[in-house]
Amino acid sequence: MKKQFVVIGLGQFGSSVCKQLYQLGHDVLGIDNDAENVRANSNYASHVVVANATDEDKLRALGVRNFDYAIVAIGEKIQPSILCTLILKEIGVKNIWVKAQNTQHQKVLEKVGADRIINPEEEMGIRIANQLDSDKIIDYIGLSKDYSILELRATSKISNKSLIQLDIRAKYGCNVLAIKRGEQVNVSPAPNDRIHEGDVMVVMGNNKSLKRLEDKGM
Repeated sequence: MKKQFVVIGLGQFGSSVCKQLYQLGHDVLGIDNDAENVRANSNYASHVVVANATDEDKLRALGVRNFDYAIVAIGEKIQPSILCTLILKEIGVKNIWVKAQNTQHQKVLEKVGADRIINPEEEMGIRIANQLDSDKIIDYIGLSKDYSILELRATSKISNKSLIQLDIRAKYGCNVLAIKRGEQVNVSPAPNDRIHEGDVMVVMGNNKSLKRLEDKGM
């Protein structure tokens, strides 16, 4: 379904969001107060505009109220990010996602009504740390404080065993969502599907349970 997005702040993070949304076929308006950033993204958005993100009249004139989502990706300066979020809230933008610089910034954004707060550096740091923690972990996605999705590489310990033989759900309280073998992905695998050494299992569960599965089951 095609949606309308306004991305405010076209630095490295904002540009990446802008380009990907546009490539996915959505209408994207990119806004930045730096003309060079705007020029650099002119081919990766439906429209790009040089504008001050804290100018309420300008944001109203651009019709940001009519967009499905606003992504505030303003750089290192916290004050403009907070003020822009507040203005968007007052204008009536339905969904406001904001990049936070630190914990203090996040707390203020929560107070002014940001619908979702993004901590890209922290999230990437956690993701990389979990991959470094074990050579079995290919990727990590945190769902909440207690639950995650892991991509775990199968070892010889479980090679040629079926999911029903491994009984991962009963033993560890985790669900196998998919099995990746090379370029093939088996979504919602059947109980009799077998795991081979080198396969990647996409598993969801409680963090403690996932750790037990990684340590003892794989």
